[in-house]
Amino acid sequence: MSHDHRTSLSEALCRFRDFKEKRNYTFEEILQVVDEKGFAILLILLSLPGALPMPATGYSTPFGIVILSLGVQMLRGKAMPWLPDKVKKMTLPHGFFQKMISAATKFLGVIEHLIRPRMRWVTQPIGRRALAILVIIMAALMCLPIPGTNTFPAFVIFLVGVCLSEEDGLLAFFALAAGLLAICVYAAAIFFCVKFFQEYGWDGIHEFLSMIKGYVKGLLGLEPSAE
Repeated sequence: MSHDHRTSLSEALCRFRDFKEKRNYTFEEILQVVDEKGFAILLILLSLPGALPMPATGYSTPFGIVILSLGVQMLRGKAMPWLPDKVKKMTLPHGFFQKMISAATKFLGVIEHLIRPRMRWVTQPIGRRALAILVIIMAALMCLPIPGTNTFPAFVIFLVGVCLSEEDGLLAFFALAAGLLAICVYAAAIFFCVKFFQEYGWDGIHEFLSMIKGYVKGLLGLEPSAE
């Protein structure tokens, strides 16, 4: 992690641990804490429900829409994020919000020794605009109504948030490569779904996706396989 005068990502996230009052928190309150890392922190927080293994049913699509808006602002060269009043008033349950912070902190604890300021030119205005385009594309993919496919683009957005926060240009290139792979995967998935739909209809698609998800979860030991 960075050891200069800038606030590190871990320090920035730790500020949210002061949100100890057990009530729902608005995005307006979160914005008041993110300071100079505004875009980076919001990208990390909003991508977390899809990027990391945590229960977050119903959050990926609305968060994807907000991330899309943030990407457009980054592309336009905005220094700080702006959210519509309606979004500012949206709330996150205290328990869910703390799980988000805990998941981010734990994951960063695993990878923080690999992250440091380098190739900073990548995170400067021109590079930031390239990353903004990547964020916009990944956010659009998050919003697609394809069950079980949010993790890949959400994780790419998470990486972009980390690289912007820590000015890690090498991580930015990794995020770009992962983003290109995600686009290829989605293109193949959409092509397959169209062909599958033509043959079996929506019920066949949902049954197939459920079977694949169950198989993967069984391999990872996330749930017992049905005997």
